[in-house]
Amino acid sequence: MSSNDRKYRRSPRIPLLPQKHYDYEPFEVGFSGASFSGAVFNLSTTIVGAGIMALPSTVKQLGLIPGIIMIALGAMLTESSIDMILRFGKASKSATYSGVVADTFGGLGRTLTQVCIVINNLGMLIVYMIIIGDVLAGTSSDGVRHSGVMEKWGSALLYFTFCLAAANHASCVRSSHFIQTHSLRYTSALSVGLAIVFVAITAGVAIVKLIEGSIRMPRLVPELNDQASFWKLFTVIPVLVTAYICHHNIHPIENELKDPTQMKSIVRTSLTLCSSVYIATSLFGVLLFGDQTLDDVLANFDGDLGIPCSSLLDDVVRVSYGIHLMLVFPIVFFSLRLNLDGLLFPYAIPIAYDNRRFFSITAALMGFIFVGANFVPNIWDAFQFTGATAAIAVGFIFPAAIALRPKATKTGKDRSGGQSALTHKTKLIGLRTKKRERPGEPEGQRSASSSTYC
Repeated sequence: MSSNDRKYRRSPRIPLLPQKHYDYEPFEVGFSGASFSGAVFNLSTTIVGAGIMALPSTVKQLGLIPGIIMIALGAMLTESSIDMILRFGKASKSATYSGVVADTFGGLGRTLTQVCIVINNLGMLIVYMIIIGDVLAGTSSDGVRHSGVMEKWGSALLYFTFCLAAANHASCVRSSHFIQTHSLRYTSALSVGLAIVFVAITAGVAIVKLIEGSIRMPRLVPELNDQASFWKLFTVIPVLVTAYICHHNIHPIENELKDPTQMKSIVRTSLTLCSSVYIATSLFGVLLFGDQTLDDVLANFDGDLGIPCSSLLDDVVRVSYGIHLMLVFPIVFFSLRLNLDGLLFPYAIPIAYDNRRFFSITAALMGFIFVGANFVPNIWDAFQFTGATAAIAVGFIFPAAIALRPKATKTGKDRSGGQSALTHKTKLIGLRTKKRERPGEPEGQRSASSSTYC
């Protein structure tokens, strides 16, 4: 490496990417900072991924009232934990999540944070691949075959899918030239719009059938027939935890804002939007499918919904959400690649200026995600693992531990808030059952064809 390059070698305390357009060199001509709306869309896209598919099954298991309360509580706890890392990041002048943890716990804390982010994001991207494969090629549940749209549309859809997949993977490579999260604002906006389309169609069908009197009122509270049914309630905890994890993208988004003081409003707006989508999806999904709600509610949209144009609506719902996940993929992959690079090459120049390292890490991660999606049987297994381990650490344990750590920058109020938050998080960990039962009907192994098209 030349002497000119060595001066750009970074300390692990600084951001993995330049913070603004004038750091090192501009990425986007005329870029003076990210907008409020672009940041909201990017953060909302980070949150609303695959969690929306598993939450209806969660509400079915908990009952309508406790389920909705838990979704709202998850949003409030997430806002509190994000506020902690923003406040202490500002106090320590750290511009990354791992840097905030490192300021309190040193290099070991930084490494542990990056490991947890990598595990969490890998798990989520594997879930996205599984759902995309199930949408296109179909899946099997309890011996029942749920067909994919590719089985209906044939070679035309195969070509369409190839184009979408190529565009999706190209967007991961595209960020080597548009390395800021702000460059993904348009795809993020489209992704959020497609999620809202899914919610709107589900709500419309449920309301029509409710007016016709063809669906029954779901359970308002859980059924507790024996001790096993009681412990099975706690298997929903990992899904609820994973549904709101966006902490790994908080600092990259904040670093690009024109006005960083807007970050709290951005977080609140995004969480309000996402929790509303979650509640609406869970409510209308359970109303529509009742006890037949699957772990992946998207698989329910493969038969007759009992209304006109049912087949068309099924295809619109599944294809739109498949495209939604393809558009979510780059924003989550963005953070995964940065943290893995920071973990493996902590003292190297920023990855934005090393194309060989950038493409090598990208190719390795894409290959691992594809293989993982073919070997993980269903999304619930991935949710159980990531939600019970890395997600709860990234979302709740690390922020609470930072607030509890006695440092000069922390006030008594901060420590009190951290203590309260840590208490909630510790309870969640304690409630994690070792049973591998799932809230929905036991889901069988996905078909070989599903794995093929993942």
